[in-house]
Amino acid sequence: MRGVKCPEDRWAWVEVDLDALRQNTAALKRLLARDKQMMCVVKADAYGHGAVQCAKAMRRAGADQFAVATTTEGVELREAGVREPILILSEPPMEAIQKIVDYDLSPAVFDQDFALALGECAAAAGKVATYHFAIDTGMTRIGVNWRDAVKVRRSIDFHRGIECAGTFTHFATADVQRDWDFNMQARRFTDAVYAMQDAGLETGLVHCANTPATILHPDVHMDMCRVGIGLYGLHPAIETRREVRLRPVMSVRGRITRVEHPEVGTGVSYGLTYRVPKPNIQICTVPIGYADGLSRNLSGNMDVLVNGERCRQVGRICMDQFMFEVTVNNVRAYRPTRAVEYGDVVTVLGYDGDEMITADDMAARRETINYEVVCDFGLRLQKIYV
Repeated sequence: MRGVKCPEDRWAWVEVDLDALRQNTAALKRLLARDKQMMCVVKADAYGHGAVQCAKAMRRAGADQFAVATTTEGVELREAGVREPILILSEPPMEAIQKIVDYDLSPAVFDQDFALALGECAAAAGKVATYHFAIDTGMTRIGVNWRDAVKVRRSIDFHRGIECAGTFTHFATADVQRDWDFNMQARRFTDAVYAMQDAGLETGLVHCANTPATILHPDVHMDMCRVGIGLYGLHPAIETRREVRLRPVMSVRGRITRVEHPEVGTGVSYGLTYRVPKPNIQICTVPIGYADGLSRNLSGNMDVLVNGERCRQVGRICMDQFMFEVTVNNVRAYRPTRAVEYGDVVTVLGYDGDEMITADDMAARRETINYEVVCDFGLRLQKIYV
């Protein structure tokens, strides 16, 4: 992988495969009926993949709307030329209302005071602000209690400065098939929507399906599906793997910045938790550390790929660097391999030859989920789009 493009100022980067992203977007859109819209979730800088570039690629592959977590994320998309509707998935603080109106963003709404303040600000600007009404059906995170939906809507709908563009809830267990709690939430949401419609209240686009619900529960596709993690080639559950084929979008790579042949017994990294056990060991340094998303908990418990072969990470992972070992010319080695050199490409996440390290692999070792793995890597590492 000598010819791989990388940043000039630091030999460490996140590689984002936009072709895979477009294929995943199209594959998930095909799960929907033609009259259903798809809202693509690009919060947290598109789960670490780069929100602006990803949104533009998704738009070309079938995205109808976008969702973010904060006002700032929505503004970033608007300033980059994204004109599709953008939902802020939670209700922002009052101080954000002016910016929401200025940039034509649609916040989640469940508080009467916020809704009326939004209406006042929009009316003063000669606008009508759109919002999505959030209903809590059992996750106990945000939203109006499903029993109170009609009452709350009647308390705000008189205002000429606001308009309901959507109604939504979020499932806690959509990744579990034949789950009682999921069915209860779906039933509560449907009851609340029907109650509002019976009361003559506009519900806008009704949506509740996240990625697992989009794949596993077509009966809750409603008017629109909110697809997140699946866009990036990661599955939210084992069950979804059988239903749709997705390609991982993110790879994490670096280049070797130092190659050393230490004497037997030489320690490596903080605390000297690893010592060179035998001759013919190379210790190689890569400029990726826990500040880049490579969890310190993985110290001594992960592999990397070099020249298509697995090598073992050794010593404690540092803030900005980690080390790995190569056993040279030894058929009994952990993974027998040839010597590596300064500048060789090291894959922390992704493919190299026939070998692959996935976000699921890393998540299992970290005792977390693939969502967190890719979000962490997107925090500091420079992104290269291929």
